[in-house]
Parts: sequence; C-alpha cells; structure tokens
Amino acid sequence: MERKKAFILNFVYVIILLALVVVGIEVCFGLLFPFTAGFFVATLLQKPVRFLAKRLPLGKKLIGLLTALLFFATVGLLISLGAVKLFALVQSFAQKLPSWYQSNAVPIVDEIVTQMENSALHMDQTLLAALEEMFYQGLQALGQLVSGVSVRMMRWVSMAASFLPGFFLRLLFFVISTCFITMDFDRITGFILQQMNEKAKMLFLQVKEYVVGTLFVCIRSYGIIMCITFVELSIGLTVIGVENSVLKALLIAIFDILPVLGTGGVMIPWTILTLLRGDVMMALSLLAVYVIVTVIRNIIEPKLVGSQLGLHPVVTLAGMFAGVQLFGIVGLFGIPIFLSLLKHLNDNGTIHILKTEAAKE
Repeated sequence: MERKKAFILNFVYVIILLALVVVGIEVCFGLLFPFTAGFFVATLLQKPVRFLAKRLPLGKKLIGLLTALLFFATVGLLISLGAVKLFALVQSFAQKLPSWYQSNAVPIVDEIVTQMENSALHMDQTLLAALEEMFYQGLQALGQLVSGVSVRMMRWVSMAASFLPGFFLRLLFFVISTCFITMDFDRITGFILQQMNEKAKMLFLQVKEYVVGTLFVCIRSYGIIMCITFVELSIGLTVIGVENSVLKALLIAIFDILPVLGTGGVMIPWTILTLLRGDVMMALSLLAVYVIVTVIRNIIEPKLVGSQLGLHPVVTLAGMFAGVQLFGIVGLFGIPIFLSLLKHLNDNGTIHILKTEAAKE
C-alpha cells in the first residue's frame, strides 16, 4: 500500500510538473513571445556588448543600445536582400513559365491525348464509355479542386492581411524590448536571481550557460551541414551539366534546412518534370545527385549534431523526428537541446534521472 501511495504521489507530481511546463511554454511563446525573444536575443548579444565595453570609452547602456540596433539593422538588411532576390527569381520564373508550358508541357499532353485516341479505336465500346465517364468525372473533380484551392487562397490572403497588423505590433515590441533588455541586462538578470534560493539560482545559471552555448553549437552544426550539402550539389549539378549550378545549389541547400521538405522538395519535382520532358539521362542524373546528397546527409547529420550535443546519434535522430512531429521546426532544434540539457545536468549531479554507468563489453 505504501508503494502504491508513493507511486500515485509521484505520478501526480510529474503530471503537475508537466502541466506547469506546458503552461510556461504557452505563456513564454504565446502571450509574452516578443519579450521572451527579446530576452533571448539580448542574452546572445552580451558577449559582444562586454567585449566592446572593455575597449570603447562609452557607457555599457549606450553600447548595448547600439549593439542591438546594429543587430537589427544587419538582420533587416539581409532579409531585405534575400526578399529582393527571391522576388526577382519568382518574377523570372513567372515570365518563363508560359514559354516553358508551351514548349514542354503542351507536347507531352498532345502526345498523351494522341495515344489515347489511337487506343480508343481498338477499344471495346462499353469500356470506352466507362473510361469517358471516368474522364468527365475526373474533370469535374479537378474543377472542384481548383475552385477549392482558389477559395483557400483567398482565405489565406485575407488571414495574412488580418495577421499583418498584429505581426508588426509584435515585431515593434520585440525590437523595443530587446533594446531595453540589452541595455539593462545585468540589472534585470540580477533582480531575477535575487528572487531565487541558492539551489534554484545554481540550476538557472547552469541551464542558461549550457543552453546558450548549445544553441551556438547547434547553429554551427547545421551551418556545416548546409555548407556540405551546398558543395555536394554544386559539384553534382556542375558535373551533369546544369546551368547556373552554383546558384541553384545554394538555393536548394538553404531549402534543405526545412525539416519536412528538404532537398527532396526541389530535387524530386525537378527530376519528374525532366523525365516528363523526355530527357531520361538528365532525370537519372538528377536522381543520382539527390540520392547521394540524401545518403550523405542522413549519415553526417545525426553524428555531427549528436557529437556536438553530447548525445548518441540514435537519440539525436529520434529527438529530431519527435520534435518535428510535435513542434515543427522549433522541435527540430529544441528537443535535442532539451535532451542534451537533461544529460548535462544529470552528469553534473544537479538532477538524478538517468543511470549513467555504461555497460561494459
């Protein structure tokens, strides 16, 4: 009976703890997201702020303000340049799409229709009537699908229009809060630490130091993966004779960071369209490049990220997969970092949830 009571109490304790964690996440990343993000950015800017404060005859608050403004100016400039480049690419694609359709898609459709007409001449009339009925039903379904997509697109446009004011308001609060927190970072963190006892203070400092360092390591790891993917794609696309191979490799490598789409989101449709155009050799070459890049990434990603986080590659891969399913791109980075944090705190003796004595062969 005592064991049952202890189990029930521990179970209720875990449920309450998980509920508090979920509520805390909802508050931090929902209601207070601009300020949470501002505190995160201000934490990342502390090293350059301290570095400049030791070398410039200016107050730390002023240096913090100038550093935050320089950070947002740099990020804004990069985003603007990327948006302009993306807009130019989309515009160029839209201009070339009609001619591409006439020169590639129309001949394929005409060939399919011609083959269907030739086959219909030797086909049983009953079967031909059934196929015609299926064809017309398919056209109706396609029309309904296009109509539904159009309605959804209009809905998305209206939602985006209604979302923009709130987005810009959140962005404004994010920038302002980052500037103020960067200016008074030591004072704010000192006040927070004063509200904690010694044990909680030690745990908070360990978590902050490890998480900030781990985030930099994780970003560096994915930067290395993106560079490796870019080099592989550049070499592969150049070898098979693709025009503007370096630029296309760069765009695909950036697209590869997305957890769901990845390289296949570009390479697979590209291969299919090339095959439909009749260029079988180029389609096979693109498929070979995609397979090579995918295999190498699946090999190096768990090992590279796992070694940087101190986790086994299997644990890293499982955490990344579960994180993507539960929280999207945030979970892709967040779950491995959380698991790494638990391991770090357990190894230091701060918490005791894992038995770390490894089995010896």
